[in-house]
Amino acid sequence: MTNNDYIIQVRGLVAKYGETTVLEDINLDIRRGETFVILGGSGCGKSTLLRNLVGLMRPAAGAILINGEDFTAMSEDQRTAVRKRMGMCFQGAALLNSMSLYDNVALPLREHTKLKESTIEIMTRIKLDLVGLAGYEDYQPSELSGGMKKRAGIARAMAMDPEMIFYDEPSAGLDPIVAAGVDMLIRKMQNTFNLTSVVVTHELASVELIADRACLLKAGRIVAVGAVAELKAHSHPFARQFFGRQPEDESARSEEFVRSLMQGEQAAHRARPAGRGDTTGE
Repeated sequence: MTNNDYIIQVRGLVAKYGETTVLEDINLDIRRGETFVILGGSGCGKSTLLRNLVGLMRPAAGAILINGEDFTAMSEDQRTAVRKRMGMCFQGAALLNSMSLYDNVALPLREHTKLKESTIEIMTRIKLDLVGLAGYEDYQPSELSGGMKKRAGIARAMAMDPEMIFYDEPSAGLDPIVAAGVDMLIRKMQNTFNLTSVVVTHELASVELIADRACLLKAGRIVAVGAVAELKAHSHPFARQFFGRQPEDESARSEEFVRSLMQGEQAAHRARPAGRGDTTGE
């Protein structure tokens, strides 16, 4: 594949919080029009990687190329222009409680375009209809179910017809039936608009439904990249553990701890000088 086939390219990315390194030497190529999933356990750096990709963080080192241009080296005005071509669906939907559903979805168009209100109304109603929320325009976020809030978040992320859309744990906190509906909606958006979708999740059921390819993170490093079937068959122990849903071997760790204690006691005993009460010679 040529560089033109990739919409996002990550090279040698390092991310830190203070002195703590969270991501190290991340290299990725995300293709145009695919749904790419970022997988891994809690605290592995998934959301940090997503924040770097959308420009909410600047990396400590490395580069992120968007359509071949270094996003990390751009001025703030240039980064803002690129972000207008991105949609972001936050984990908790991040709807503004003081606004109706309609106004939440219309907000990006009002803030970032000079469109007439009549045009904004048409575009907003189209997006709400796409996610199955036509007729709910006047509802407040507090009146919506968890699944409806997720759909509303997707509608708002789609408001400006982005070429890339990013999802942070889109099915988190949802029951399996509602989660499957959100997964199918993600697929629908990608297929209908030829979007590039980047999804952070640890839900294996969702991965099976939506992913064209995925990367697996462990402790801030990429373990494997490929189609889901390739990751499942990967030889890396963590890939086998993750997809096999195998827990940490606490018993083995406990045995190792006891062994180290016994070895320490024996070493201390051998080093202790002979004296009264010492029976090692008996």
